[in-house]
Amino acid sequence: MFDYETLRVIWWALMGVLLIGFALTDGYDLGVASLLPWVAKTDAERRMVINSVGPTWEGNQVWFILGGGAIFAAWPHVYAVSFSGFYLAMFVVLSALILRPVGFKYRSKRPDPAWRTRWDWALFVGGFVPALVFGVAVGNVLQGAPFRIDSDLRSFYEGSFLDLFTPFTLLCGLLSVAMLVLHGAAWLAIKVERGPVHDRARAVGSVAAIATIVLFAVGYAFVAYGDVGYRITSVVDPAGPSNPLRTTAEQVAGGWLTNFALYPWMVAAPLMGFVGAVLAFVGIRRGAEVLAFAGSSSAAVGIIATVGCSMFPFILPSSIDAHSSLTVWNASSTHRTLGIMLFVTVVFLPIVLAYTAWAYKVMFGRVTTEEVRTNPDFY
Repeated sequence: MFDYETLRVIWWALMGVLLIGFALTDGYDLGVASLLPWVAKTDAERRMVINSVGPTWEGNQVWFILGGGAIFAAWPHVYAVSFSGFYLAMFVVLSALILRPVGFKYRSKRPDPAWRTRWDWALFVGGFVPALVFGVAVGNVLQGAPFRIDSDLRSFYEGSFLDLFTPFTLLCGLLSVAMLVLHGAAWLAIKVERGPVHDRARAVGSVAAIATIVLFAVGYAFVAYGDVGYRITSVVDPAGPSNPLRTTAEQVAGGWLTNFALYPWMVAAPLMGFVGAVLAFVGIRRGAEVLAFAGSSSAAVGIIATVGCSMFPFILPSSIDAHSSLTVWNASSTHRTLGIMLFVTVVFLPIVLAYTAWAYKVMFGRVTTEEVRTNPDFY
């Protein structure tokens, strides 16, 4: 139904959809976990916070799995380079994510306060660490990863774990934390009863909204005036074979802003990021919980879309050999593979979305301390 070029662009867009889906759903889970020690002081309050995400956190992780699977199938070169080069970082993320299900299931198995406190901090680590490392990973993608591809299309990663943490990537990590904490605070404002936890979440959410705006603006300054950005210097064949070595590129300061000049409509993405964070701040301060959550969701969509729009057609540039950079045009699977995957997605993604919407509708409503004390199904 579609030519090769169109399928590549569709799958580039679908990857963005999956990342945004993960940020909008599991993102507030990570934000709530990061807030747990700070917004809840008593055991009942902490159980209320935990159960605000209790019915949905497992289903929300589906987006993370779908994203990894889609990268493997649609962009095998990207999967090979990123999952091998960022292996230790991903090990840290997975270790932290493993703490979440264990923490949810084990925390209330014993009434001992020390036991429960330890698992509360484990849940905090399971939320904060992935939020930070995901942002650092995006920063490394923007900055370029230290890999090269030889004439046999073998990839060689020449960086270390500590090399992943630079001023720019840490800035991206902090932006990710602020964005998801804001999203988690907005979720708590909707899901928990009005009282101390609700008020603390609003207070932290206000700070997170301001931090999101400031860090996003500083990130723009880094991209505009720092040594961050790439551009393709060779003739591009969007329907050509998937061979990373057929493209030549170079690192150029401010290169990530080129697309916004070529395609002015893309400016909608960063505007959505800033405006969403402002709306979230206004909603939190005024007690308009729906506006706050809509704003935090818009901020997440805008910030993630900004990264995708600015980098297109790059997916993973190389900081040590720009000619090895992976793009939408040179790193995809075959035409047939992308076509079959699209057919499967068109059939099953609406089912996933419909079931998710139904599940949220069924479990809609605020969590109260009374329910925490009396409901045997709560964590």
